[in-house]
Parts: sequence; C-alpha cells; structure tokens
Amino acid sequence: MYRETQIIESAKTTSPNGGPDAVDDGALVINVGPQHPATHGVLHLVITLQGETIQKIEPHLGYIHRSIEKMCESLSYRQFIYVTSRMDYLSAHINNHGCALCVEKGLQLEVPPRAQVIRVLMDELTRIASHELWWGAMAMDLGAFTPFFYAFRERETINDIMEETCGARLTMNYMVPGGVMYDIHPNFQKRVKDFIQLFTNKIDEYDDLVTGNIIFQNRTQGVGVLTAADAISYGCTGPVARGSGVACDIRKLYPYEVYNKVAFDEIIETAGDSYARYLVRIKELKQSVRIVEQLIDNIPEGDFQAKTKAVLKLPKGEFYSRVETARGEFGVYIVSEGGTTPYRIKFRSPGFSNLSALDHISRGCKIGDLMAIMGTLDLVIPDIDR
Repeated sequence: MYRETQIIESAKTTSPNGGPDAVDDGALVINVGPQHPATHGVLHLVITLQGETIQKIEPHLGYIHRSIEKMCESLSYRQFIYVTSRMDYLSAHINNHGCALCVEKGLQLEVPPRAQVIRVLMDELTRIASHELWWGAMAMDLGAFTPFFYAFRERETINDIMEETCGARLTMNYMVPGGVMYDIHPNFQKRVKDFIQLFTNKIDEYDDLVTGNIIFQNRTQGVGVLTAADAISYGCTGPVARGSGVACDIRKLYPYEVYNKVAFDEIIETAGDSYARYLVRIKELKQSVRIVEQLIDNIPEGDFQAKTKAVLKLPKGEFYSRVETARGEFGVYIVSEGGTTPYRIKFRSPGFSNLSALDHISRGCKIGDLMAIMGTLDLVIPDIDR
C-alpha cells in the first residue's frame, strides 16, 4: 500500500526562520500512496527527503471518510452500535462493546454475569486475531513472507469460532445493549480450549522466526523512537504508548465487565522504538491467552442478555465509555436529548492519535525505516478516516 512512490517536485528553499518545518535546499518531495480509492483503507503521505533521510512527513487523510458519527445520529441506540464495526474492523467486537457499554451506562442497565464473561472472551479472541494479522503483515512489509502464512493459519481458527458463534468472520455484530445477541454455540468452549492448546506453542515459533531474527532486530531497534513524554503529548494509547513506558491499559485503569476479576499483566516496554512496540504486542498475545484460560471453564449459567424495551430511549444527558481495543483506547461519547436517537455522537479512535506521532518519530530516519515504523503503529485507516 505504501510502496508506490512518485517524485513530484524538489523543495526550493529553506524556511527563513529555520523552524521545525525547515526544508534544506535540494530536498526531494515524494508521494507514498494513495492507492485505488475503492480499497478498504487509503493513506497518502507527502514525504520530504534529504537523500534517503526523512525530514518531514505530512499525512493526507479523508480518502475513505464516511461521516460515521453523523450517520449514527440518525440511527437508534440499537442500530448505531454496528456502524463502528466498519471503523477498526479488526477490533469490531471491541468497538461494539464500547458502544453497548455507553448505552448501558445511560440506561443504568446491569448486564448478566454470563454475558459479561462471553463479551470478554470475544474481546480477547478478537485481540489475538488482530495481533496475528498485524504480526504477519508487518513481517511481510519488512521482507519476510513466511510469517504471513503462519499468522493466518492460527487466525483462521479464531475466525471459524466467530463464524460458528456469531454467523460472521469480521464484522460480527454480536454485542447488544444488555448483553450479547444470542448464546454461545454448544461447541464454543471446546473449540476455544482446542485453539488455546494449539496456539500456546505457536508464540514460541513466532519468536524463533521473527523476534530473535538479527535482521529484523537491526531493522527495528533504535528506529522510530517515541519517548514517554511525547507519547502522552500526542495522545498515543495502546501498544504504541506502552512501548514507550506509558501505563495506559483501559482494562487496568478503568476495568469494565470482569477484567477486575482476572489476572493479567499490562505489558510495558521502555525503549520506545519499533522493536519495543513489536514486543508489547507479542507479549500481549500471551496475556490474552491467559485471560481466556481463566474464563473459558468459568462461564456462569443464566441469561445472556438483560431484558430491555424494544425501543430504547436514553435520559437527557451526556455519557462516555471507553474500552481497550487492539490499537488502544476507543472512547464513545453520547449526548442525549431524551429521544430514540443520539443528539450527538463522538468517537475517540486510537488510530488518529497514533498516526499524529508519525512525523515526529520518523524525522532523521531513512526512507527504508518507514515500513518498520508504520508497521509498529499498526494503523487501520477507516479507524482514522471516520
């Protein structure tokens, strides 16, 4: 997606004040992307180079903007939840979960324990599947094709579980205000346990294949360094911030559902480079497995959905919820006037803030380093172009 480049002009002069956007004489400005506008995510970078060294990056957004927030304001409180599946489509379950939590907060609705556990199980399986795709795609961007097949081999097993339980493999539309749309499939527990048994040893394979590879380490260590202070300043969340030593896991800071009842570690690395961001996601795979192992044999009996009215009306007021997606904090802000549709909706997606740090962490790096930097930011463009 980012490989096609086109030389468009040479920069003419250096900025008179020599400020942060100063461009040296003889600098080259190139376009990276965009590709065909019908693809699922299009990003256009205007990059200023001095030789092979990056001086400046300007992301140009909006190629897939669908005005999702405005669309949601014409939908009911049951309907708008599923529009967010089309934002970060690799965290569709978790996005839907955040929306459902916000509606439940407004309704002061208590979710049955069974539904809470099912939701968390689905969230963590989604996180594993997302990190799997990221791992395979990032390794392929850096020239290693084999990991892509390894990653999709295990991810396919999760997709099969999702399809059997929810009827879909990517945008599942399973979360509803009050719980989940329907109960888990009778085979769900067995298939999840079989997957966990299979997957536990595969993470060691990933380490042997990529993590410990000296070529991969040379391409990522010391590349795209983001300090903790800068991560906070840019509003970065998720593995991007935790790779810089910032504790920001919403599951720990503001526990929701049953996250305060399970034991898991918040993975934090302090180097702040591309390799640190990589390590955070690899280690998070093990923590997600740990959460699933604690819950899969302890799903409470009872209702999978609380009783609600067919048409939902939130009381007048403002409501906010947040969840931890595979890419960071996803926030849902609803302003209600007491009707059947939201007066105003605002989504706080992690990708937009994480992308804002790209220019800062890329300056001084080589153009060849851009693949490693963008790969460890783990961008999903529809999450940015809302």
